[in-house]
Amino acid sequence: MTMRSDYCGTLDHKDVGRDVILCGWVARRREHGEHLAFVDLRDHTGIVQCVVDGAQDLRSEFVLRVSGRVRPRPEGTANASLTTGEIELGDCNVEILATAEPPPFPLEDRDDRNVDETLRLRYRYIDLRRERMQRNLRLRAKVNSALRAAMERQGFVEIETPMLIASTPEGARDFVVPSRLQPGRFYALPQSPQILKQLCMVGGIDRYYQIARCMRDEDLRADRQFEFSQLDAEMSFAGQEDVLAAISVAVADATEAATGRRPAEISRMTWLEAMNRFGSDKPDVRFGMELVDVSEVFASTGFNAFKAGCVKAIRVPGAAAAWGRNRLDGLTDQAKRWGAKGLVWMKVGDGMSLDSPVAKFLSDPERVALSAATGAEVGDLLLLVADDWRQACHILGLVRLEIGRPPVNEGGHNFLWVTEFPLFEGVDDAGRPIPAHHPFTMPHPDDIDGLEGDPLTARSQAYDLVLNGWELGSGSVRIHRPDVQQRIFDLLGIAPDEAQRRFGFLLDAFRYGAPPHAGFAFGIDRLVALLAGEENIREVIAYPKTQTGVDPLMGAPTAIGDKELNDLGIRILPPPAKG
Repeated sequence: MTMRSDYCGTLDHKDVGRDVILCGWVARRREHGEHLAFVDLRDHTGIVQCVVDGAQDLRSEFVLRVSGRVRPRPEGTANASLTTGEIELGDCNVEILATAEPPPFPLEDRDDRNVDETLRLRYRYIDLRRERMQRNLRLRAKVNSALRAAMERQGFVEIETPMLIASTPEGARDFVVPSRLQPGRFYALPQSPQILKQLCMVGGIDRYYQIARCMRDEDLRADRQFEFSQLDAEMSFAGQEDVLAAISVAVADATEAATGRRPAEISRMTWLEAMNRFGSDKPDVRFGMELVDVSEVFASTGFNAFKAGCVKAIRVPGAAAAWGRNRLDGLTDQAKRWGAKGLVWMKVGDGMSLDSPVAKFLSDPERVALSAATGAEVGDLLLLVADDWRQACHILGLVRLEIGRPPVNEGGHNFLWVTEFPLFEGVDDAGRPIPAHHPFTMPHPDDIDGLEGDPLTARSQAYDLVLNGWELGSGSVRIHRPDVQQRIFDLLGIAPDEAQRRFGFLLDAFRYGAPPHAGFAFGIDRLVALLAGEENIREVIAYPKTQTGVDPLMGAPTAIGDKELNDLGIRILPPPAKG
């Protein structure tokens, strides 16, 4: 005999008259007279009301097996908020499968944001019973399933790469694992399967993918954990267009599986356009307030604060009245904390006058030209930043998000490809360029000839996928030509012997015939969070760490005993002296 015949949340009026057996947890118990109780029984599908006749002690979170007959609820007692709200279970026979202590916090979703997150994570096995967490984790499973199906349909082969590898220069800190068999030596946990998947291309796999677990020892935040999952892919005899097409299909399939709606064709924007219009390489395009370059307006200005390489402005429609002086001063202070030299505000008044502490320093032609350039109207608020181009864009982009960004669950799902990133992001102390992605990124074909002349203007064949202002992931066309790779190494000051030491296992493989190849990887945690309408990826991860990197459930990280340390040949240094 099976333990149950049905799930709680699947019953409705079509089941009236059926005898069923249900299993679940007591969500609520309400007394009705001396010997009658209404028990709301919950499993992962939902809640059903059971009418229990008898004085059994059925408390919150007791685990029950209930048999009974489905019947309509009495007239006037239907509950429209439940999918089972038109029916109830009567003639119930109850078997207590397990008793339970009172839970440490309420399990109703409306209460969860008032519960300390550390407490939720300490008792995560209870937290997981809530409808919100059940919904999020099952949505995540749908996304993973859709991604796998999409990749396999396009000819990709799932390959599992090792978790214990050599430390590689990925950009973030490695988590390291000591070797017991070779004391004094360490494995690293993979930050990504980057080099291994490129070796798969040398090995003729042609199209590789993996839902890969990756680890990076970097500071945690709302969209970052020590360990995370990513859809990792690589393609041989392929370029940027092939990768973008394949990943777009996978993302669209996953979104449709999660939401029931297929996103529109993913639009594109170059990095330069994204910075100019939105002040960010991961622009949130759900709302306007785009940046306007007003440098020409102030090209001959006498106002010293605007004598800068670039002056950028944004228009906040109709916001002049709502933004008082205290609020504007607070925004100015925030901009300074971000690195701005200052933030200039102007309110557009009747007759297109400009009310601002700096208005007196501007000429009439400058005021007229500024209003025209920004499309200002009476009642608008203008915000301006003057600095070098990159900093002005960056600061005003942050200001734009601070005052205009909608909640994560509003405005739909706006995917965007950002392409043509700079090949280098600056120079080091020795004047050598710093790779913006990694040293194996292929330069843009139109910029290869000028690499040595002005490397900082070179574009790369690198691309990011952005969703509602979150960077989901990045990829690039890889360098497979030895001559191009050597030119990049020369620019970076990496001598042949150092290149061999750091990247030998990849460079050696390329000597045996490397096909042109390109790839991509994006974070599944971030994608699922946005599809679920969550602001924090911890809400779509079964057992996450806190923002300080602690696991309250298992108490990790923990100390280990002297015997284990001795086996590994490790000694713990005393903490550094204070002062």
